[in-house]
Amino acid sequence: MSESLTLSAETRDRVGKGASRALRREGRVPAVIYGSKADPVGIHVSERELMKLLNTGHFMNSVVMVNGERTLPKDVTFNVVTDRPVHVDFLRISEHASVHVNVPIVFIDEEESAGIKRGGVLNVVRHELELVVDASEIPDQIEISLKGVEVGDSIHISAVTLPKGATSAITDRDFTIATIVAPSALKSSEGDSQGEAGEAEGE
Repeated sequence: MSESLTLSAETRDRVGKGASRALRREGRVPAVIYGSKADPVGIHVSERELMKLLNTGHFMNSVVMVNGERTLPKDVTFNVVTDRPVHVDFLRISEHASVHVNVPIVFIDEEESAGIKRGGVLNVVRHELELVVDASEIPDQIEISLKGVEVGDSIHISAVTLPKGATSAITDRDFTIATIVAPSALKSSEGDSQGEAGEAEGE
């Protein structure tokens, strides 16, 4: 389960592009907290502290306590040139709110995949799963086993065991998460074998 992160903030007295630029020059990042039927609150946070949390790799699917207020990061805007954060949106949530998060996928048991042993290649279609979970039970990652997977097999969401209480946010289809594809060498050798068999039958 993702641990709660903590971030201190100060209230923004002024808004607008000029005020935001001034904050960034001081090493601060403008942000807003909204939701829970309360008025949005403009704040600013330390860019250094924000970068520490972003570098954890699970900032976007973690509960972040901002000045004691429970929030979920919803969007981080980055400067297209410097790649520095320029704005953050936080959504207020209750302790057991049902939240929509993107959780990273980790594939395990590759050594037990017959398809990969034969030279098959794991083709990842989705690197994250969109889940609806309790805010206090957000998983760090979802592990998917490749045990017994053959070349040509596909792994769909219906085959994934999700943590208790978690459901897929996509419910209208059994979408593909990954496939095991044959490498070109394996494809060509199988094609040659089929061609030779066809010639033999022709004779």
